[in-house]
Amino acid sequence: MRRNRISAFVLARPPAPTGAGGQLLPTRDLAAAWILVVLIAVPAWVLTIGQARGMGVEPGTMGMALPLFLLLWVTMMSAMMLPSMAPVAITWVRGIGRQSSGWTRTARTVEFVGGYLLVWTAFGVLAYAALAFTGGLVDDHPTAGRWIGSIAFLLAGLYQLGPLKHVCLRHCRDPLSHLVRYAGFRRPARDLRVGVHHGAYCVGCCAGLMVVFVPLGVMNVAAMAGLALVIFVEKLWSRGPLLTTVVGVAFLVLAVLAPFQDWMLPGLQGSMPSMGGM
Repeated sequence: MRRNRISAFVLARPPAPTGAGGQLLPTRDLAAAWILVVLIAVPAWVLTIGQARGMGVEPGTMGMALPLFLLLWVTMMSAMMLPSMAPVAITWVRGIGRQSSGWTRTARTVEFVGGYLLVWTAFGVLAYAALAFTGGLVDDHPTAGRWIGSIAFLLAGLYQLGPLKHVCLRHCRDPLSHLVRYAGFRRPARDLRVGVHHGAYCVGCCAGLMVVFVPLGVMNVAAMAGLALVIFVEKLWSRGPLLTTVVGVAFLVLAVLAPFQDWMLPGLQGSMPSMGGM
């Protein structure tokens, strides 16, 4: 019964975006939707890169107050996450368009996107606390940066290889299962709940990757781009889980090397003396 409802909600024929769940949109609609994703993601990247270039890479929160940090964090997450969550978002929003019109359709779409970003904003508060704590440690004990970096890479690697990562990744790689479940959500605030629900799984899938912003620097554009690519491939490539394992092992290797390689820790340098000066 629920599958019949989702079929009516999504489309007349059940087809495929890009992930493991098969094609959820006709080719022409999918192409138009991806163009819209690009039009949103590109400005987010431009804003993020422009701000990062003006700030450089420093330890901790780089002196930012929480409101400014969260504004930059949400912009970063929009740039990094939008392409990988687009198949589910596109299909759900298209379903909203079939059921609603005018301001109702706009309000429901904003509600869905707002729910997704709300979860990432909450995670941003945790990220701010972690960066403030590690930044303070580096300021007080410069050599501690090496061990903080090692621990961060270790935690990221273990998370990548752990069960929670794979549960969340499996959810993110199967768009049809999301839509089947979401069709059962009841009003009020159904679209907000869908956004929060999907956002929570997205955070669970990417939390380990976000940890490496501690050693690499929260405004490190190269790190942002690399992690965004990993997230995209993990969720949408047929062998994404294999990449998850490879990245997890790579983080464990970096955890071993980090205490002896200052160049691997640009986000923890501060006044940390070089190995040659010790």
